[in-house]
Amino acid sequence: MSFSFRSLEIDGVVLVEPKVFYDERGFFMETYKMPDFAAAGITQQFIQDNHSRSTRGILRGLHYQKPPFAQGKLVRAIRGEIFDVAVDIRKGSPTHGEWVSAILSAENKNMLYIPEGFAHGFLVLSEIAEVVYKATNVYSPEAEAGIIWNDKDLNIKWPLDEPVLADRDRKWPALNEAGTGF
Repeated sequence: MSFSFRSLEIDGVVLVEPKVFYDERGFFMETYKMPDFAAAGITQQFIQDNHSRSTRGILRGLHYQKPPFAQGKLVRAIRGEIFDVAVDIRKGSPTHGEWVSAILSAENKNMLYIPEGFAHGFLVLSEIAEVVYKATNVYSPEAEAGIIWNDKDLNIKWPLDEPVLADRDRKWPALNEAGTGF
């Protein structure tokens, strides 16, 4: 198998560690292989790829899309390093309102699978970071939603107290005020 899959503390969120082959030319790795992912329980079909570039201290999130445009994501950093966060927003889930994080970097090449029903965000730790992710649904502006990054009830331990935010990310509601649709 080309990957190692490790379930994190919240059911459904999986850290994916690819097998990387190094030689004098550089490295080679598979970044997605449907049969391996399916064998690990990740059977959703990815239908859109996204790519962002950000500088140190930028926080993107916490974003999600409401049903029927909810998205699962497979996230990785291809340049730099990020602190990546997934928040369970599924009402009735035993881990509703809990979060998990992982450091994703070009160096460690790890990926984070985040299923539908989670808000997602990341903070750039390096000078520059480029992040790519696969999504299980297309982006829909009408379904776009979010949760404020510093929601007191979530108590996410971000490694920076005053990140740089987009205007919309400053205005999201707290989870208990958001109508998530899950």
